[in-house]
Amino acid sequence: MRTTMIILLAIGLVSLSGCEQKTDPNAMLENSETRSQIFNSISANQEYMSELMATMQNSQQSMQMMQGNQKMMGAMMQGNGMQGMMKDSMMMKNMMRSMMGDGKMMGNMMTMMHEKGMMSNDCMQSSMKMMGDKGMNNNRN
Repeated sequence: MRTTMIILLAIGLVSLSGCEQKTDPNAMLENSETRSQIFNSISANQEYMSELMATMQNSQQSMQMMQGNQKMMGAMMQGNGMQGMMKDSMMMKNMMRSMMGDGKMMGNMMTMMHEKGMMSNDCMQSSMKMMGDKGMNNNRN
């Protein structure tokens, strides 16, 4: 009786250990329906979305993609989006760091400030020269 109990216990433990599921995140993301559900879950949860944004800010490729997306940049600049970003010191620091590395964006920003009367022509020209001296490509196309 005792050996039968030990054998059944051993079979039970082996069965339970065989039930352990290991999910490969990349395999899950291959399925477009699962991927959409994951994206929707993240975007509906403020904590998850904050973690995603922090991860994206640490990725050079993500930052370049966001900067290149005019619709996204426009949406962030409207309403309270920009004010919210300004209140988040880490986000502001990352945004300023990425802007400082992008001569074209800086040139466009200075031109816009000049056109709005926020920067004199002399100041803009001096800044453009300084950027050129530091090797920043500030060609505005």
